[in-house]
Amino acid sequence: MSAERGGPLSDLRIVALEQYGAGPFATLHLADLGAEVIKIEDPHSGGDVGRYVPPFQEGTDSLFFETYNRNKRSLVLDVRTPAGRRVLHDLVRVSDVVFSNLRGDVPEKLGILYRQLAPLNPKIVCCSLSGFGLTGPRAAQPAYDYLLQGLAGWMHLTGEPGGPPAKSGLSLVDFTAGYVATAAILAGVHTARRTGVGMDCDVSLFDVATTMLGYVATWTLHGGPEPRRTSHSAHPSLVPFENFPTADGWIVVACAKEKFWQRLAHALGRPDLLAHPDYQDFAQRRLHHEALTGELTAVFRTGPTEKWIDELTAAGVPCATINSVSEALDDPQTAARGLVVETEHPRFGTVRAPASPVRVGERSGQATRAPAMNADAEHLLRTVLGYSLAERTELTDAGAFGGHTGPPT
Repeated sequence: MSAERGGPLSDLRIVALEQYGAGPFATLHLADLGAEVIKIEDPHSGGDVGRYVPPFQEGTDSLFFETYNRNKRSLVLDVRTPAGRRVLHDLVRVSDVVFSNLRGDVPEKLGILYRQLAPLNPKIVCCSLSGFGLTGPRAAQPAYDYLLQGLAGWMHLTGEPGGPPAKSGLSLVDFTAGYVATAAILAGVHTARRTGVGMDCDVSLFDVATTMLGYVATWTLHGGPEPRRTSHSAHPSLVPFENFPTADGWIVVACAKEKFWQRLAHALGRPDLLAHPDYQDFAQRRLHHEALTGELTAVFRTGPTEKWIDELTAAGVPCATINSVSEALDDPQTAARGLVVETEHPRFGTVRAPASPVRVGERSGQATRAPAMNADAEHLLRTVLGYSLAERTELTDAGAFGGHTGPPT
């Protein structure tokens, strides 16, 4: 499989009918760990739509696509044709996983559920990452991260009180669902190798977004007050735990324990607050949140952010600056943790992108750019599947590759 790259997953082969964000993000981490991820790209849509996302886009290349598809292979294949399905089925026979991120009703139509592929490979794990799952009244509906942040109540909780609903600045539903899919895939493969029997893994953006409501959902299910937005992104119950304006910017202070509150009061030169009857514990400080944060804000406004960061850090109070994206990427901790990976690209030169945070053993220093469309057809058809020249010609003539893959000269 991908043993030439090494890595803890070098014995894992994944056939991925994936596109755009959530799906490629899921398999990116597996590819970085050494798995051979074979991207099946639809000739009728020009391949993965992520190839065409601006800015930094030219032809079938984009930095968006590079971000989520390094260390993978690409094969253009029309799986809706009999010839294309033959190739897909042959790949299933020599693979561990078939992964897709398509609308919930599409996997069955394409014949990639476990019951449909088990006759070819009883150990195959079929993982679907869809908007609403394979079942339920919304299964056939399209979905995107933005929609799910609204539907699952996230936007209702995000933003300033009295302001419009707001989404996160990042596609957190997509990314978290990607991580859930990787966990499902690895659990499925572990079971299949132990028992000899594969299965379906049904992951959805809706499920992930809903379960991520976490303790807020638990409070609501037990008749708690309706969750609401909080000023300055304050924690819903712990005080002080929010953003504070300084003389020249903003600072985040997080007193998740009583000892941090005590340290904060001393660091700000306000030990008198510790004796105030309204601020004795979390329950009292929550009841008197507005008065307490007003006093703390008045102190923070007297000095610049850097001063408060230095003093609070020295005092052992959890705090942070509110960085821009460029500032976050320049943080010394980012470099120390190797959180930027480099690959070489013929159009974009050296591409620097976020590394996978999944660390298993020693991290490989090797990384290859995201594949050019159909770049691995020759290797996959001739080496992996063992097709002869005559077979490749026959499949090409039958429309398996949508006109993209002809026999080698």
